[in-house]
Amino acid sequence: MKVLVTGVKGQLGFDVVNELEKRGHEAVGVDIEEMDITDEDSVNRVIREASPDSVIHCAAYTAVDAAEDNEELCERVNAKGTEYIAKVCRELDIKMMYISTDYVFNGQGTRPWEPDDEREPLNVYGRTKYHGELAVEENLAKYFIVRIAWVFGVNGKNFIKTMLNLGKTHDKLTVVADQTGSPTYTYDLARLLVDMIETDKYGRYHATNEGQCTWYEFACEIFKQAGMDVKVEPVGSDQYPANAKRPANSRMSKDKLEENGFERLPSWQDALKRYLEVIFPV
Repeated sequence: MKVLVTGVKGQLGFDVVNELEKRGHEAVGVDIEEMDITDEDSVNRVIREASPDSVIHCAAYTAVDAAEDNEELCERVNAKGTEYIAKVCRELDIKMMYISTDYVFNGQGTRPWEPDDEREPLNVYGRTKYHGELAVEENLAKYFIVRIAWVFGVNGKNFIKTMLNLGKTHDKLTVVADQTGSPTYTYDLARLLVDMIETDKYGRYHATNEGQCTWYEFACEIFKQAGMDVKVEPVGSDQYPANAKRPANSRMSKDKLEENGFERLPSWQDALKRYLEVIFPV
């Protein structure tokens, strides 16, 4: 199978290309230099020339706080860019996988979000990703929408790298303790996404590593596994005023994965352990 992957320079796109190649698929990885997704002509030309069997669309505007001041650009990338890709996929009759986010929900309550729950984004980033989902749903029948959360990978910046860097210069840190979700290793996620794209079990899905924690609990586990003596104190989100409102509840139900024969990802603690062995060898 030939698969075009957008956002190849990002944490997830990088791992998806590696996983595809590992399985003997032909991966065509593109980033903004090869295909500007905000330019419809560029999208048309690159996808038609590549002539893939499917597209895994990982590219996105993900700077959540900056998005509040750059709504037009965020909408162009996350919504219009996705629409351009979806339209070409429809014309060429190829399947598309769109990587979305828990930010399409309002973040209230404590129960895990189901894939078909009502979408009610809290911020610009979430709203534009929601519009991207709509663009896929309105243009295609053969699509996967896969919502992910709290992602970390070897390529790029993430919470773990930030904590490890801060831990080198601080013996005490404060971390938000009133937002709950599931940390997700792009290496594990990439395996699942390729499992999915190899099938025609289309629809909306949630994909994160198993288990839940707050950012505070995540930070504590990072320092514990890394063997760093850093004291972490829990604080409320109100102690960290940010441009964009964050969801308190990012729990997502992965039952649909199992119902469709896909394997759930390992626990986030196990994923963290394997990740640290790669980036932080002792």
